[in-house]
Amino acid sequence: MEMQKDTALDKIYIDFQSGVPIYVQLMEQIENLVMGGQLKPGDQMPTVRQLAAELGVNFNTVARAYRLMDEAGIISTQQGRGTYILAPEKLEETQLLKMEVLDWLTQRFFADAAYKGFSLEEIRAAFEKEWSDWMSRRDLAAGADAPQDTSSA
Repeated sequence: MEMQKDTALDKIYIDFQSGVPIYVQLMEQIENLVMGGQLKPGDQMPTVRQLAAELGVNFNTVARAYRLMDEAGIISTQQGRGTYILAPEKLEETQLLKMEVLDWLTQRFFADAAYKGFSLEEIRAAFEKEWSDWMSRRDLAAGADAPQDTSSA
């Protein structure tokens, strides 16, 4: 068996306990890799069977994710040649796709929190705390060489 070099797809992690359907997790992560530039237009994807085996998931699950991404214009499956990442037609389309993903993630967050019985005030307070914590971690990760504005802390 040939040794394969590490690829962006090696970063895909399926959380079987998350409650999020596996095909959705797979689609989200591939879309994030495309939007983040780790997967580029023209990059070949593994076959459905290969990816299913690597991730330890059902063949039909990966096939569903590929079909939906093909319909969305993220990938193109060419019979006998393989599956490839497509180039977005326009920058606006890429931005629109990113905003659709953000909208979906936001809606999922609010729906999950409300379903679990949190009030709108609790959800808002948790969001603001996480936002503040995330910004602090981001500032720390930027390095000590960048000047830090501590006046609002």
